[in-house]
Amino acid sequence: MNCNSTPTSFSRRSFLCTTAKSLAATSALPSICQAELGDRKPTVFQHACMTLPYSNFPLERALTGIRTAGFRHVAWGVRHRETSGEQVPVMAEDAPPGVAKALGIRCRDMGLEPVMMFSTIYPEDAKAIKVLTQRIKQAAAAGIGQLLTFGHTQGGNRTLWIERLKVLGPIARDHGLMIVVKQHGGTTGTGEACAEIIREVNDPNVFVNYDAGNVMDYLNLDPIPDIRKCASAIRSFCVKDHRDWPKDQDCGPGFGEIDHYRLMEPVAFSGLTMPLAYENISAPLLPQPKTPEGVDALARRAREFLETVIDGLQHESPN
Repeated sequence: MNCNSTPTSFSRRSFLCTTAKSLAATSALPSICQAELGDRKPTVFQHACMTLPYSNFPLERALTGIRTAGFRHVAWGVRHRETSGEQVPVMAEDAPPGVAKALGIRCRDMGLEPVMMFSTIYPEDAKAIKVLTQRIKQAAAAGIGQLLTFGHTQGGNRTLWIERLKVLGPIARDHGLMIVVKQHGGTTGTGEACAEIIREVNDPNVFVNYDAGNVMDYLNLDPIPDIRKCASAIRSFCVKDHRDWPKDQDCGPGFGEIDHYRLMEPVAFSGLTMPLAYENISAPLLPQPKTPEGVDALARRAREFLETVIDGLQHESPN
């Protein structure tokens, strides 16, 4: 698979405006394209390391390491091996909102603004409405703006997703946050598929989170053409790269085969604020770090790489 197959003559102006206008014609979702390219404002990307890469270490050490690696934002997920040796959820499904509020304060006291939380449940799960409602309350109490969910790798019941997201959207709105859904294989494994669902839900508090690594990994598809089909519906990213050679594996941004300049270009001038949740920062072919300091180094490298990509795209003259 060639992930660099996009013609170099591709025009940002023509693509963004054509795509956004076509989406606007079939959807009530706001367009990312304004009148002219020169009128559009750069997207404000919030670089937020997930606690997930630190899952083999205590949550406290994860937060310390993320701040040390130069991040100002954090995303919660999912479990951490505490000093007892037990894997403990960052936030249990049934935890009272007050517990989430306390963790939010703890993060801010360390210089980290929490911006996203894993829901840990599929929209088609029998308990989805109950658990996701509780997750919304937790996220709101913590001051977190986005709650992340995704479908089962073997499927994704489109009709049920639409039905349930229509119920959950107003609940999220009442609590001042957004539900974002990302690709995870199956029939909801592309950004295009997720965006089609979002357009049918048609709720201002339900949007797409883009995970390019999952598109390439689960479906063996180039994410670059895919992201162009859903750019106007994207409100955040789960940062993850992927390699097919010499070993099939996910990895940190810049270590894989995905061209991040082409990946980020369609959303670089949306005028929105978008969290970038660094979910996978690992190095291909190498074992996971044995020490938290090793994870710190990977986190810093991932952030610096993507910051460089975005700085380059947004520095380029729109004319």
